[in-house]
Amino acid sequence: MPTASTPTAEPLWRKRLRRMIGQARPKGRAGFVLPLRPQIFAVGLLALAALLLQPSVAAAQATPDSVATQIKASADGKLRDFYRTRGYWPLWVREGKVGPEADRLIQLIETSRLDSLDPGDYDLKDLRKSLEAARSGTPAALAAAEMELSQTLANYVRDLRRPSTIKISYLDQELIPVRPSQADVLRAAALAPSFHDYVENAAWMSPIYVRLRDALASYPERWGRLPLVAIPSGPKMRTGSKDSRVRLLRRRLGFAEGTKFDKPLAAKLREFQADHGLQADGIAGDTTVAALNRGPAYYTGLLRLNLERAKLLPSAYTRHIVVNAAAARLWTYEKGKEQDTMKVIVGKPNEQTPMLAGMMRYATLNPYWNVPSDLVRNRIAPKVLNGASFAKMNYQALADWSTNPQVIDPVAIDWSAVAQGRQNLRIRQLPGKTNAMGRVKFMFPNDLGIYLHDTPDKALFKEKQRWFSSGCVRLEDAPRLGKWLFGKPMAASSDEPEQHVPLPDGVPVYLTYLTASPTESGIEFLQDGYGRDAAQMRRIAGR
Repeated sequence: MPTASTPTAEPLWRKRLRRMIGQARPKGRAGFVLPLRPQIFAVGLLALAALLLQPSVAAAQATPDSVATQIKASADGKLRDFYRTRGYWPLWVREGKVGPEADRLIQLIETSRLDSLDPGDYDLKDLRKSLEAARSGTPAALAAAEMELSQTLANYVRDLRRPSTIKISYLDQELIPVRPSQADVLRAAALAPSFHDYVENAAWMSPIYVRLRDALASYPERWGRLPLVAIPSGPKMRTGSKDSRVRLLRRRLGFAEGTKFDKPLAAKLREFQADHGLQADGIAGDTTVAALNRGPAYYTGLLRLNLERAKLLPSAYTRHIVVNAAAARLWTYEKGKEQDTMKVIVGKPNEQTPMLAGMMRYATLNPYWNVPSDLVRNRIAPKVLNGASFAKMNYQALADWSTNPQVIDPVAIDWSAVAQGRQNLRIRQLPGKTNAMGRVKFMFPNDLGIYLHDTPDKALFKEKQRWFSSGCVRLEDAPRLGKWLFGKPMAASSDEPEQHVPLPDGVPVYLTYLTASPTESGIEFLQDGYGRDAAQMRRIAGR
């Protein structure tokens, strides 16, 4: 306590004010301090006010702890469940301010009609008010913005994860989608290695979905504002052509009136071809003219249809495989991004690869191949009847379809009855270099007999449209896929047939059908070889 002999210490703010006023007073020639001028006195009072207010402003500035305290005091319902598990620590607020992820979320909501959602369902006006108030930096305002951002994200992602109108067969109960809770949505965001990247890339959806969404957003600006001009069929048009239809082509692609097929027109045509999955040669043949005549409404409808198909795919943070039968291509995903891609061969238009999702459980090395009955009847039986050696063809005839069937002597078989379809016969090809399954097949058990497998016939991978199988998926590089699945190269321990190697953890496989598909340079519109687009587009348009 201060006493008479111990003067009370002068407060710091008074010392500072006295020093400032003293420095502000002008001095005479002998160094004497002149009387304080009114203007300078006013400056001193303002300085005093600033000093007095400074502690209270500093006290109001947010720290993570102070924001967490405000969240704990005001969070309720499902949000409280999420924040309680993380000690009420903020997700969106860092260093006393809301992060840039908020702007990206608002952008996604503003454009949510691309997702077939209504932006009006998300009350962006209130969200913006909260973000504006959060600029004050006070813990209460930041906490309010934090919770409103989390609520908006949770609602948006939950709406995106409503059941798709496109149907797919789920082989395993665990793959049937369940609409996530608010806490599930926020927990996935919080556990992402980078929250910024998670929101920026809309990583709660498949990367394929995000790429298609971006394409739908940009398509009207890029191709939707050009004149709709019908171009009749006729000879190919190319640089230097004098065809009367060149005038129509120029108008269709937004060029000035004229009849000259010049280099700028050819360049624009190549852009159109590249963006629509056509050979970008700058030549207007029948296929290109047909694409031009469809108009932008058709292609935006096609993008919307394929967005709906892509909704069935999981986030890239789920380790999984996607096979697109329309593109005859496979992708692997893990840790939030694409890991690999390769060509595949899929079912013929009359033996289509179905849309299904299943858990890959194991691989089989040195596999048998059970020959389809039509091939037994139409290929193998006629060869035997013409004198070919059944044994040298590396086949076995079996008594039934059990796990351990009896082998039948081919001499005892009525091959004429087999060839005429009067006798059904199970035939399997033994393992070896010529086996149709190659060295390995990857199994996700199903009643349709569909799986991924190696193949000895690599020549067909050079084809652009690779619809040659009976429904199964032939792999361009099966050993590479095996290494990704198992984390090491696969090798059989012996020549013994059918060596089953279980996966430590099942890996989801999605067989889908996307006639608009991402490429390295953009989006490719693909031929609807299975004839599924028209009916499904009508269904989507009629919602």
